[in-house]
Amino acid sequence: MRAMEPSPWDGWVAVEDVYPQVDCGRFPIKRVVGETLEVWADAFKPGHDSIGVAFQLQKPGEDGWSELPMELFANDRWVARVKLADLGVVRYRVMAWTDRFGTMLRGLEKWAAAGEDVGPEKRALAALVEEAASGANSDERGELLGFAREIRGAPGGHEAVGAAKSPRLSLLMWKHAPRKDATASPHLSAVVDRPEAEFASWYEMFPRSQGKVPGLGSTFRECEARLRDISSMGFDVLYLPPIHPIGRTNRRGPNNSPDPRPNDPGSPWAVGSEEGGHDAVDPGLGTIEEFQHLVAEAGRAGMEVALDLAFQCSPDHPYVKYHPEWFYHREDGSIRYAENPPKKYYDIYPLAFDGPAWRELWEELKRVTLFWVSKGVRTFRVDNPHTKPTMFWEWLIAEVKKDRPDVIFLAEAFTAPKPMKRLSKSGFTQSYTYFTWKNTKPELEEFLREFVLSETAEYYRGNFFTNTPDILHAYLQKGGRAAFKVRLALAATLSPLYGIYSGFELCENVPREEGSEEYLDSEKYQYKVRDWDSPGNIKGYITKVNSIRKDNPALRLRRNLRLLPAGDDSVLFYAKWTPDHSNIIAVAANLDSHSARVARVNVPAGELGLGARYAAKELIGGGSYTWEGEAATVSLDPRVEPVQIFRLEPEARPR
Repeated sequence: MRAMEPSPWDGWVAVEDVYPQVDCGRFPIKRVVGETLEVWADAFKPGHDSIGVAFQLQKPGEDGWSELPMELFANDRWVARVKLADLGVVRYRVMAWTDRFGTMLRGLEKWAAAGEDVGPEKRALAALVEEAASGANSDERGELLGFAREIRGAPGGHEAVGAAKSPRLSLLMWKHAPRKDATASPHLSAVVDRPEAEFASWYEMFPRSQGKVPGLGSTFRECEARLRDISSMGFDVLYLPPIHPIGRTNRRGPNNSPDPRPNDPGSPWAVGSEEGGHDAVDPGLGTIEEFQHLVAEAGRAGMEVALDLAFQCSPDHPYVKYHPEWFYHREDGSIRYAENPPKKYYDIYPLAFDGPAWRELWEELKRVTLFWVSKGVRTFRVDNPHTKPTMFWEWLIAEVKKDRPDVIFLAEAFTAPKPMKRLSKSGFTQSYTYFTWKNTKPELEEFLREFVLSETAEYYRGNFFTNTPDILHAYLQKGGRAAFKVRLALAATLSPLYGIYSGFELCENVPREEGSEEYLDSEKYQYKVRDWDSPGNIKGYITKVNSIRKDNPALRLRRNLRLLPAGDDSVLFYAKWTPDHSNIIAVAANLDSHSARVARVNVPAGELGLGARYAAKELIGGGSYTWEGEAATVSLDPRVEPVQIFRLEPEARPR
């Protein structure tokens, strides 16, 4: 492929509206290894000349560009599809130029068909092939010169056309014909992550609350006893809140009381004590070697361990003693504790990311992150990233992924939409969302249109957590067991990424007080002992839904959601399908966890090639129905099953 040469005709061929891109290419789109990147562009030029249009790709760490021809879709819009195979940042662009060979060949073909003398056309076409040969290697130069002689020496127009339409000649001319008026789009980029960045089920667990003795914490070794239980429910990621030593100054007691008892463990987000900081583990949990053993055991159980990055400090953190310049100070010289009005975190000091010693602080936090990568951590959940400068995250994530492109960062940013989106643009692999607070049909549809069904999905991978240690929504508090099933099924089928906080499977729903989203006796501030097999649990339901996710490729995809009409304001109906329609999933969810609902729903059966009659196999309860045409009826009773997940198949399709 020849390099593009400067020309007074630059811009003579237009390349416009390249998609996908984010903010005119300022930020990368997101994809995963094995995914097909589909690129669209408008390319055209005045007049009647043919144009060539190429999609060009630069792999991570390479200087050269590979390319493939784009196909004309319609109305000067061109498309190319390429399967991504390499982790890291790939660059791509679209190039278009006047296809002189194609234009001349088309003219030769027309004149020959009209019975005209095509001598001048043959000579011009042969000369163009000879010009291309001048830039080819010896073998291909010989081939091109042979084609030029054949065209020039053809006894008639039809013979010349036959020689010129050789597929081999077309390929050689694509590679070597001059592109003197070529126009290229700006360089765009895509971050290509490992598949787990796109599809995974998360389980959040406090390692200190996996024991069996009330009032006593558990160790990493004791946590290993729960791995089989969590893995058997179908989870892929075991997320641990901070595992570091916890400060004693201003330690919080049960239910965030300012008066802790002597053995109260405090909040794990108050990181640091005389026993160490962000690169140490709480002695009550064990040693770093025992943490690594837990990581290895989780891997053997089919899960990876995600660790919390909580870049804030207890007043007892070693940084406070040795690096006071890394903190914000009041006028009296004291260090300012963290505030998020009306909340005041007396046990936490925020770091001064924009202070005079910011460079040293940033490098230290990079060291901490890479330290845990060296201990086997490949996924981080980042606490409150929206309270730190976006440019810090853009720098840190790029630095880490430069050598470790397999590392995943999840942003726990519950803030305004635009800052959340900017964090995602700046490098976060995944992001928390507002899903937890969206419980009515209008709320859910509005939320999904913004974060899943718009161009936001090109860079924003929403991880739909049903609950967190901080968020017990009123829907779960008041909706009973059915509400937990609804939220689980919605999270698991609306998004390929979702998570639960432990206790969800037990339908824990008691708030600290009326109107609060805090759990009563939250394990953020105390040890907790649970009976993981207590009556009324929904572990079997979670296992079933996670199995459905893994068995149906349509549920592994993120940008294929279609909201569909349902004739009841409490019934949400939607579908997801693979591009080839080989796997079609439809979900009907009764959002009213107290009343049975019957709704008429609409299915785009014709668009999906299902035919006039098709099978609807219900995957949770195991029933099978025959649906006809574009409409069907669903019955959803929260006392039985509030959600139905259907696999739609043409009746004649064999299993």
